[in-house]
Amino acid sequence: MKNVHYMGIDTGGTFTDFVLLSGKSISIHKVLSTPDDPSQAIMQGIDELGLSDEVSKGCLVIVHGSTVATNAALERKGVKTVYVANKGLKDVLTLARQNRPQLYNLTPDPIDPPVPEELCLEIDCRLDSKGNEVKALEDEDIKRLVADIKALNPKSVAINLLFSFLDGRHEKRIEAELADLFCVSRSSFVLPEYKEYERGIATWLNAWLGPKVDHYLSQLVSKLHGCSVSMMQSSGGTVDVAQAAKRTVNLLLSGPAGGLAATQFIGGMIGESRFITFDMGGTSTDVALIDGGIRLTNEGRIGLWPVAVPMVDMHTIGAGGGSLAWVDDGGMLQVGPESAGASPGPACYGKGGKKPTVTDANLLLGKLRPDAFLGGNMSLDIRAAEEAIAPLAEDVNLSIQEAALGVISVANEHMNRALRAISIQRGYDPTQFRLCCFGGAGGLHVCALAKAMSMKKAIIPAHGGVLSAFGMLVAPHERQLSHTNIQLLSDVDEGILLSAFGHMAETGQAELEQEGVAFSDMTVKYSVDLRYLGQSFTLNLDWSSPILLIEQFHDQHRLRYGHRMDRSVEMVNLRVSVTSPGQNFKVSAPAGGSGEPFDHVSIVGYEHLVPVYERRALKINKGLVGPLLIAETVSTTMVEKGWRVSCDSFGNLLLDRVEN
Repeated sequence: MKNVHYMGIDTGGTFTDFVLLSGKSISIHKVLSTPDDPSQAIMQGIDELGLSDEVSKGCLVIVHGSTVATNAALERKGVKTVYVANKGLKDVLTLARQNRPQLYNLTPDPIDPPVPEELCLEIDCRLDSKGNEVKALEDEDIKRLVADIKALNPKSVAINLLFSFLDGRHEKRIEAELADLFCVSRSSFVLPEYKEYERGIATWLNAWLGPKVDHYLSQLVSKLHGCSVSMMQSSGGTVDVAQAAKRTVNLLLSGPAGGLAATQFIGGMIGESRFITFDMGGTSTDVALIDGGIRLTNEGRIGLWPVAVPMVDMHTIGAGGGSLAWVDDGGMLQVGPESAGASPGPACYGKGGKKPTVTDANLLLGKLRPDAFLGGNMSLDIRAAEEAIAPLAEDVNLSIQEAALGVISVANEHMNRALRAISIQRGYDPTQFRLCCFGGAGGLHVCALAKAMSMKKAIIPAHGGVLSAFGMLVAPHERQLSHTNIQLLSDVDEGILLSAFGHMAETGQAELEQEGVAFSDMTVKYSVDLRYLGQSFTLNLDWSSPILLIEQFHDQHRLRYGHRMDRSVEMVNLRVSVTSPGQNFKVSAPAGGSGEPFDHVSIVGYEHLVPVYERRALKINKGLVGPLLIAETVSTTMVEKGWRVSCDSFGNLLLDRVEN
């Protein structure tokens, strides 16, 4: 029997992270990303981990989170796509919601429509609001449509017909005629929910990005010689690579979702369930809130467009280790959203970068050790960092060190704003949560951020520098299914509704069975989207009896918006989650650490030298009081004055405030 190795791979904007599970042994690794072909960095990391022979034997099981779909969407580099709608409705995506991004700007710059007018086609058929056929779909109309599409010679076709969420028969007939010729996405498969515009955008994104993702995944699979590959979805669960290209729109937050899956796993280990997560990488920072479970939303966005498929409820800002610092026209210091990326990267990487970044500022403040970055595999150039920040310092009339402090202060404020948006602005008291910090750059900012939020406790998980990759190993196999079913909650026939839930669950279970998941390992969860009659937006609640749900909705509405209303409660969407557990393994702290610092360094803001500890050498449950640095291969943690840190038996760093 061959020895199987499990690997989580997270491709980020700056680094590609690896977590390898071989038996009971865990190895971690980082390489610089290769944006032009992300698979190059993946194969480089596999080779550096000594696994090339295992790949050739097919002994590697990989779960992968990729930014290919995200980057293609943000850079508007999808493929040529035709959009098919009912007669009279081809301009739905162009008209959008008519919301102005700048409310008082009366002369906004024109925005290019997602699909050019010449690629928007119509077909003369129609269902009514009950799903009944009003105008039949004729064979001649289909032939004419196929001929028109062939003349345009696209790579993909997106089909979005009125009320397809009630009956997808017209879409399926069109798809059958086109499937052998083009990549086809139909709305009744991608997002069978009401709201014509949001459903259309999701279907178009799926078609527009699908061939790009399919090409990348095909390349990757061919290089991996038949090794098992799964993809992380935006909802926090995995999908087999064979299904992933059909669900490209579900991959847009695949990397960040891994960190939340890992946080929930770690919460189970330490017996806690309330976290505010803070993932600071090289390019961006992602924050989210876990209150018992990962929160999902269908109101996410990518660039200019709504993404109504289920995804982790996350707030993302352009503030990472590689974020560029600059001075605006008013003379104010700014940080981000533009990033130095993986190439050339921060100036201190010595790869030709000339502009100042957050990483350069942390290096000049003494919080990074130039000879020990990435475990000594990469040296940092202090002189290059000084030369990058010097013009910035001159522009704001500060010393280089003062300018570096300013860069960190501005970056922290951006991140604090994001933390407030995900917690306080949604009715949650952050002092009741533990701040979970991960990502390669996060440990340097955790104490300052927690203090600004008045939080008393934080955690830097074991392998926190590659936690998203770790989360991909523990993430469940998953399918999220939805279907619109609008009616008053008080009028619901429970028997009919449970039958509808059951049919949706069977679809998800069948797909997981195709991936080799045992039926006995699957867990099914039902939930509903509810709103007050007359509202546009919904809240999602776990399914229970209608009477109980009405009271629960009133309570949740009061928590979220500060009030309840004397109105009927309306059900909008049915949702079904089908999951099966991911890898389950134990994480433990290294034994036999000396518990003594191996160095002392000067850090700006502290009068005395600050001790530096090797994370793997910390003694379990022995408390240390800051200021101090904790170094490891893929990240560095700055424990500020007024904080106490200890390493638990699982290898997590638990931080508690001992001073206000």
